[in-house]
Amino acid sequence: MVTNKKPEWGRWGTAQLRSHRAALLAGLPSAEGLLPGTLVEQHRTCGRQGCRCARGEPHGPYVYLQVAGRLMYVPSALAQVVGSRVEVSQRFREALEEISGINVELLSRRELA
Repeated sequence: MVTNKKPEWGRWGTAQLRSHRAALLAGLPSAEGLLPGTLVEQHRTCGRQGCRCARGEPHGPYVYLQVAGRLMYVPSALAQVVGSRVEVSQRFREALEEISGINVELLSRRELA
């Protein structure tokens, strides 16, 4: 499990670092399902008089994938799949960051292998 708290690698033994790195590598998902970005939900009003949105019940939610400042519409039938892939991508990035931190610590010890 990857946490937001960065461990103090200097307190870990070399064997612990290598074991933890191996566990992280083994747990990495397949890269084919990765999808970067963030899911954003929006509700809208159309402005037609007598519409439910004029009474405070906006249309939506409409789901968008935000990537590099752009919004891409996600059909409701795909929203759950896209959300899952975005979540996997985030966990993948966090694991890679942690693996990199371990490698830097091992390099500083001249034990990178």
